[in-house]
Amino acid sequence: MNSQLKGLAAPGSEITVRNPNARHNLAVGIFENCSIRFEGSVGYYAASLLDGPEVVIEGNAGWAVGDNLMSGKITVAKDAGASAGSTMRGGQLVIGGDAGARAGISMKGGTLIIGGNAGFLTGFMMQKGRIIICGDAGEALGDSMYEGAIYVAGTIASLGADATTEEMSEDELIDILSLLESQGITGQRTFTKVVSAKRLYHYDSLERLEKSAL
Repeated sequence: MNSQLKGLAAPGSEITVRNPNARHNLAVGIFENCSIRFEGSVGYYAASLLDGPEVVIEGNAGWAVGDNLMSGKITVAKDAGASAGSTMRGGQLVIGGDAGARAGISMKGGTLIIGGNAGFLTGFMMQKGRIIICGDAGEALGDSMYEGAIYVAGTIASLGADATTEEMSEDELIDILSLLESQGITGQRTFTKVVSAKRLYHYDSLERLEKSAL
């Protein structure tokens, strides 16, 4: 099925998949500016390795939806499994409901919006970009993150290693609220901003074994 989707994808094309039945590996590796709509739920690794398409999933998505997204937009109407938006580098991924553990792991750019709650280790080893969580965040939020920012409207179970909170500017808040409103998400008024404390930003010129040889 994914081979057929890639064959149909062309600049400006509009593709609809009816009854995807939660099949895995759908809409993977498509690099055209086209539109793909799934009328139902999809399995794992859906809409991954994309560069350009706009994908709408009218249901749930399994783990690793939007993995390594380069550009374009993915919208999941309901919930997503673990590792949503892992290693994404650009574009926008919108989860209408809850996201499982490790959302945005090793994220390198783009925007991940979670309309509901996010599981543990969200933003783990995050390097760039932003994650907006409209509900609550699980344990170890932002663990070992290096750059980027995570915004949480609800409660945070715990912060991960080297993660800390800081005040957000009025311009940031206005930008986030405008972005959420454009997605039909309203009701949030305040957010907690989580960033890297940068205590892990210590690099030696010599490796450990090189030191022991001195």
